[in-house]
Amino acid sequence: MSALTIRLADDKYRRQKELSRRRQTSVNRLIDEMPTLMLTEFDAETRFLLRVERGQGKASHGIELLEKAKGDGLS
Repeated sequence: MSALTIRLADDKYRRQKELSRRRQTSVNRLIDEMPTLMLTEFDAETRFLLRVERGQGKASHGIELLEKAKGDGLS
């Protein structure tokens, strides 16, 4: 585990301390959760962009599959 020193505005720190009290956790735990949430969002965005890239030029095939599914009573 790595140690990290950060600077927060006093007001932001007070608000974060209040949030940690309400969630019944420590400020350190809250700060540890933030990059987890951000990395999860980043990973989802990366997967989405890869799927977009793989789907380039395949829109007509996708529409054909949707039409086929509609015809099979799956809609």
